[in-house]
Amino acid sequence: MSERVMPGRTDGLITLGAADALWVDLTAGSAVPTASGAFTRSPAHPRVGYVLLGGHVVATVRASGGQWRVPEAEVRRAAAELNAVRMDRRDLVRIGPFRAAPGQEMRWRRRITGELREPGGPERATRREVGPPYHLAGIDWRRLLVAQTRDGTQRTWWLPRAVVRLLDAAEHTEAQWVQAARTRRSSAAVTEPPSHPRQARDAEGRRTTSPEGPTVPPRPYNGELEGRLYSVLSRKPGSAGRVAGWACAVCRTAPAAVLDHCHEHGYVRAPVCQSCNTQERPDHLYSNDIRVANRYTRLFHTDADDWLRHWHRCPGCRARTTLPLPHLAAWTAHIACRSLRPTHPAPRGRKPCGVLRVSWTGSQNAPRSCLLTVAVDFCPSGEHRVLARVPYREAAERFGVWLAETAPAVAAAAGPDRLDGLPAQSRPVIADTSGEGLALF
Repeated sequence: MSERVMPGRTDGLITLGAADALWVDLTAGSAVPTASGAFTRSPAHPRVGYVLLGGHVVATVRASGGQWRVPEAEVRRAAAELNAVRMDRRDLVRIGPFRAAPGQEMRWRRRITGELREPGGPERATRREVGPPYHLAGIDWRRLLVAQTRDGTQRTWWLPRAVVRLLDAAEHTEAQWVQAARTRRSSAAVTEPPSHPRQARDAEGRRTTSPEGPTVPPRPYNGELEGRLYSVLSRKPGSAGRVAGWACAVCRTAPAAVLDHCHEHGYVRAPVCQSCNTQERPDHLYSNDIRVANRYTRLFHTDADDWLRHWHRCPGCRARTTLPLPHLAAWTAHIACRSLRPTHPAPRGRKPCGVLRVSWTGSQNAPRSCLLTVAVDFCPSGEHRVLARVPYREAAERFGVWLAETAPAVAAAAGPDRLDGLPAQSRPVIADTSGEGLALF
């Protein structure tokens, strides 16, 4: 039975059982479901000196009698931070399985993927049965996991974007805390340098070398890599470690994990976190066909200014005042052709028909012959097909007008007359050899 917690007391130390009861009570109304064994059930390890709750580290203290306790104020602070997180259960991010080499994914992703690969793992997760590890950072991820099957064979796993960002930030906070703790211990226990680097064990029991100095939080990205080619930077040794030192250039909260770049021009945009990198990736059905997902509402509406500024970090896109072809196609379907999308009666008013899809013939390299076709898939009555066919040049012109209205600061920094800051051998101009004149468009 859980220990009774005095609601009026907000200082001092409490036992792990009391902390579990307090954590569940304080987060009862949170949008992110929490676990009942955040302190006493794996993967929490109080004996290593801390327990992770969301993105907050709660230090553990060994009291008299050998019993472990935690500060009640820290538990309340962690609960308040988690309660402030907003979550859209429809805004999903794929967390596995991936074909990435071992070690490239975040540890919490590997932990979930490993459990799902165990016999009966997926079925146990779908039924939300208890099984080690039951939670991650005090979050009951089983209640949020979504399974999707492609072609009837391949199964993939998804979590809400808000939870993915929270777990990414939690792992980064944990790594900082562990490194700082090692540094403090080595400074206090060692009076002279040892003959070999001191080794310690992290929370998962792996041996690691103690750092020479304390860690620092991710620094904001200020355009240090602007105008650099991704093909050159990606081959330089240590590039992954350098990226990890920045905060995500889009959300500016989570630590960066990848170097986002423009696939059309090859220029680096900025370091971003895994969540933002997944969010801006077009949903390709084929090489020239994408489905317009619900997340484009955020990319082109609520967070449009941030995303447009990010995409225009590519000198090529900025000089042409446009977007890479897949993004421009998604914008055309979602914004320019919004009024053409039919609706159907629904219990509460009318509902947009089906799912938007846009395909194209040709490419941006020959804009006069490139044509975007906007269609509706999965119409309930099967009556809607092609909504519009928009030439590439017309789509680019419409985007330029919309950009000036939506993000005037971004539009003011774009255009062919903004070439002064481009590198000497840039690729911002795509020649149109199918017609008269070679010019920016």
